[in-house]
Order: sequence, then structure tokens, then C-alpha cells
Amino acid sequence: MGIQIGAKPDSGFDDPIGMLKDCHRRIEHFLGILCTVVDRAQGRALSAEEIAAVEAAIRYFHVGGKRHNADEEESLFPRLRQEDAVGALEELAGLEHDHQTAEGLHNAAETLYRRWIEAGAFQQAEYDELRSATQRLKQLYAEHIQIEEQVVFPRAARLLGKETVLAMGEEFRLRRA
Repeated sequence: MGIQIGAKPDSGFDDPIGMLKDCHRRIEHFLGILCTVVDRAQGRALSAEEIAAVEAAIRYFHVGGKRHNADEEESLFPRLRQEDAVGALEELAGLEHDHQTAEGLHNAAETLYRRWIEAGAFQQAEYDELRSATQRLKQLYAEHIQIEEQVVFPRAARLLGKETVLAMGEEFRLRRA
């Protein structure tokens, strides 16, 4: 993503919850690209600009998306389970299931997009399948992000002490090293 003048700078490793929220904005951005291209390009070959945008989105989900899931599943969720054994279990299990579901949908979308790019044309059934996968991803992420930002992240801010948050930030940093 490009630099936006006047935008809030991304959070640092001293604010891992802020980093997760920043990542949500990137997820929304790159998912928006995948949805927009499939909606606008039906019945024709993708332009060079569309191909570049789709490939950037796919790369983001391969790297940033997987790292984001690891940040949650390996750093945040286990700590929340320790601190709030009763309250966190249902939401966290659902969020982990969302990660698995999203991975399958991303794989399907990537396969179909690559087929479209290579062939230059798409059968209606393939187009319908790709559009369905991107729309399902859009719905899944909208619900997933809402639960995290309205329930899980505020709970983490209440329950996790400063040392725990700093340890999480260090784990985030090491994942990016």
C-alpha cells in the first residue's frame, strides 16, 4: 500500500493490539482489490494493472495474512485463554475456525485468479466460483474483524498486563525478522 499523507502511522511492537487492527485495515484493502477486480472484469481478460493488483493482494495474504493469524493464534489467543478461561473460549474457537475457512477460500480464489490470468479468459462457471469465494471471504472477514475489534481486543486490553503485552510485541517482532 502506498503512503497516505495525514494518515495515522502504523502501530509499533509496543502496541501489538494496534498492530492487529492495522493489519485488519490492510486485509480489508487487499480483499477489496480481489472483490473489485472480479466484479469489474467479468467477460474479459484482466488488464496489466488488474493483474498487478491481484498479485499484490495474493502476496499480501500469503505473507501478512499468515503472519497475522500466527500473531493471534500463537501470541494473543493463548494468553487470553490463560487470563479469561471462561469468557474467551467460544469466541476464540470461532475465530480460529474462521482462519481455517479463510485459508481454503483464499486458496480457491488464488487458483481461479491464476487460471484467469494465464488463460486470459474465463468460463462463466469459473467466474461464478471466483465471485462466490471473494464474496464469502468479504462476509467472513467483516464478521471476524467485528468480533475481534469489539469483543476480543477490548478484553485483551483489560486483562493483559503491560509485561504480557510487551512479550507479545516481541513475538510479533521476531515473526517479522
